[in-house]
This record gives sequence, structure tokens and C-alpha cells, in this order.
Amino acid sequence: MKKILMSLLTGLLVQISIAQTLDKMQWFNEPEKWEVKNNTLSINVTPQSDYWRISHYGFTVDDAPFLYGTYGGEFEVKIKISGDYKVRFDQSGLMLRIDHENYIKAGIEFVDGKYNISTVVTHKTSDWSVITLEEPVSYLWIKAVRRLDAVEVFYSFDDKNYVMMRNAWLQDNCPVMVGLMGACPDGNGFNAKFENFSVKHLPDQRRLKWLKENAE
Repeated sequence: MKKILMSLLTGLLVQISIAQTLDKMQWFNEPEKWEVKNNTLSINVTPQSDYWRISHYGFTVDDAPFLYGTYGGEFEVKIKISGDYKVRFDQSGLMLRIDHENYIKAGIEFVDGKYNISTVVTHKTSDWSVITLEEPVSYLWIKAVRRLDAVEVFYSFDDKNYVMMRNAWLQDNCPVMVGLMGACPDGNGFNAKFENFSVKHLPDQRRLKWLKENAE
């Protein structure tokens, strides 16, 4: 019986691992050229594509490549990103999306000849915040932690020391599309790479509090 239980558990863990691999995820706005190899996604980002709603510019676009899986509850997600950014607003990063009016995207964005660590938060309309880097970077780690109705977004240059760049509201108790995004609003496309994508389940805080208060 013990061997049977261990076998079932091993099979379950394998299924969980497979479910988080990139080749099992879905495309929203699939680009013409992309490849998954050794759990690394390489894409040629679609020209003239982006995610933005209304504010400041007066237009809405929702047509950039996004490879995602759907997750419920509370979780931590992170990704290593890199790209040969060329023209204004070339960007790649992580996105958490409920629908076309509610999403968070964060990563590297190329603006005025400099690399910027960028976050766009959209609820009906979009806002944009940036941290300008004085020197280009070969890659960047982006991490997001969803807890209750908030998402904390972090960046790191080494996957060890993380700095929080944004705390934003996101509706809790509903599924979220989580994955990898690239956009090229002004240019003719560029190559982006996404490595070491991982999602880690976090126990629900309200439930943990209830269990503590109602312990036998």
C-alpha cells in the first residue's frame, strides 16, 4: 500500500510539473515566430502591438503576444527576461490578466535610448511607472506575489536580491491568466527570450487565519 501511495504521489507531482511547462501553456495573440526549447521561450515580438487602455494617449490596444496559464488563489510567479530591444517602447516581461480591462504587466521597456524597469497597471484605464537604468542589462528577473486583493511586483539582477517596484490592487477570489508578454508598439519587431518560468502556490491567508482561530 505504501508503494502504491508513493507511486500515485509521484505521478501527481509529475503532472503538476508538466502543467507549468511552457509548451503546455496557451497563446493570446500568438506571434508568427516562436519556439520553446528546454523550457525557454524565444519569440519575435509582433510589430505594432501593445497592451494599453485609454489614459494619456486616448487609444486602446490589446494585441501583443501573451503566453499564459490560468491560476486561482494566491501564488508567486517569476521569470528571467532578455531581449534585443531596438526602438521606443520595445518591452518584454510578466503579465497577470483577468480580462481586457484588468491586468498588470511588468518588465523591461526601452524608452529614449535607455532601459527602464516598467510597470503598467490597468483597471478600466492604464497607468505607467518606470525606474530608469543608467546602463543596459543583459537580463532581468521579474517576480510577482499575489496575496488577497494585492499584487507585489519585484525586480532582481541576480535572482537573489529582489526590490519591490510596485504594489497594485487586483481582484481576489477569481482566476488569473499568468504568463509572458512582449510588445512592440513603434517598431518592426524584436527578439525576446523568457527563461526559468515558475509559479508557486501560496496557501490562502484567510483560510490559514480561520484554521488558526478554529483549531481543535
